[in-house]
Amino acid sequence: MSETNHRYSAHVEPSFTPKNVIKSLSIDNLIFGLDHGKLDILLVKHKVGLSKGQWALPGGFIRHDENLRDAASRHLHELTGVTDLYLEQLKTFGRVDRFPSERVITVAYYALVSAEDYKLVAGNNASDACWFGIHELPELIFDHKEIVDFGIQHLQQQVRRRPIGFNLLPEKFTLLQLQELYEGILDTKLDKPNFRRKIMKMNLLTSCEEKQTGVAHRAAKLYRFDEQAYQALTEKGFSFEI
Repeated sequence: MSETNHRYSAHVEPSFTPKNVIKSLSIDNLIFGLDHGKLDILLVKHKVGLSKGQWALPGGFIRHDENLRDAASRHLHELTGVTDLYLEQLKTFGRVDRFPSERVITVAYYALVSAEDYKLVAGNNASDACWFGIHELPELIFDHKEIVDFGIQHLQQQVRRRPIGFNLLPEKFTLLQLQELYEGILDTKLDKPNFRRKIMKMNLLTSCEEKQTGVAHRAAKLYRFDEQAYQALTEKGFSFEI
């Protein structure tokens, strides 16, 4: 997605940021957004400082009086307007030369969301905020490309082992919708018969005894994810694997 063709971007006045921060420790948020089968990443453009005019992951320094995840949520909200995400810690990045002129260690958090559900509003020290496709990323500051690359690999490993993508689907979905979700996250084309055979063999889907309505093509059967079945199978040593 190009800079001139992004969605839901606006500008608001900067918010006040306290001075009581730990200047050797920062937060960076890697937010993946799935948009119609395409995996995007949320970026912000800095409007002040050494990286003015450059694109970056939304983040910043941590206050002395806040927890790490609280700092991650605060920066995400102040820079992009996005709220109410459950952020998981990804990794700590501490290469000596990752930040110019001084030593700064960053703790990266990540989340996977439906990109179309979030209206972005650039604020604080960001002049813009928008989604970019993983193959259309602009040049990023510092080691943020390294963070992105690590995060993509981690997400793809996780989605093959845990059903973390199901929450991005409607309550009732088709097997094609499920396959397209996994193809978007894994960035690859999956063999249709093999994918369906694996999914159905896991016994994690419950038939809704319904078919699609209002579609021009042949209506497909609808399913729902059975969370209770997944939990019960996991307790018995079940391994989810795509």
